[in-house]
Amino acid sequence: MQGSDLAQLLLRISVVAIPGIFAITMHEVAHGWVAKSLGDRTAYMLGRLSLNPLKHVDPLGTVVVPLAMLWLSHGSSAFGWAKPVPVAFRNLRHPKRDMVLVAAAGPAANLAMATIWTVAAVSVGSLLPDASTASAWLLYVCEFGIQFNVLLMVFNMIPIPPLDGGRVLAGLLPRSGSNLLDRIEPYGIIIVIVLMLPQVGVLWHVIEPFVRFFLDFFDSIAGLR
Repeated sequence: MQGSDLAQLLLRISVVAIPGIFAITMHEVAHGWVAKSLGDRTAYMLGRLSLNPLKHVDPLGTVVVPLAMLWLSHGSSAFGWAKPVPVAFRNLRHPKRDMVLVAAAGPAANLAMATIWTVAAVSVGSLLPDASTASAWLLYVCEFGIQFNVLLMVFNMIPIPPLDGGRVLAGLLPRSGSNLLDRIEPYGIIIVIVLMLPQVGVLWHVIEPFVRFFLDFFDSIAGLR
């Protein structure tokens, strides 16, 4: 990699690090916080309700995969995940209903953060000169914050366990349906990975309209179109 390419990669890392780590941290903390409020203190007892990113770092999903994606895409894209917050659903006061609320809390947190980054982008555009280096860098950070949170939100709402959407669906279905999803869960990640493969391409075609809808909405408000 040439010096200019390395400089661009380092710049991209500086742009994605703050919103990316904050997005996955808040996603997991939201699960644990809602679980605690509904009767399960597992995450709280393990110290996982902390905003300290080090409590949630997954070496593969938080470090290796995002850096590899940045390297392979020449700094144009990145994705990752944190260690899942442990939730003992049997401890919830109303396990079937509360499972839906706990699962939905993560994507809801990402929706809230996409909104916050949108407000931040509007503020940067209003308070700093358009041509300044600081303004450009901050707007890039805000833009990635919106993109990453929208992607994380939509991706996690795919109704395949153990993704959040799968748990939401399991909580809404009758017992026979939720039992079927429970049997699928051990293979859920494999199913998701296969559907993500370029040769298959099904998953992106399914979620792309939802991703585009939210990105267009937030970007239009933030003036990032």
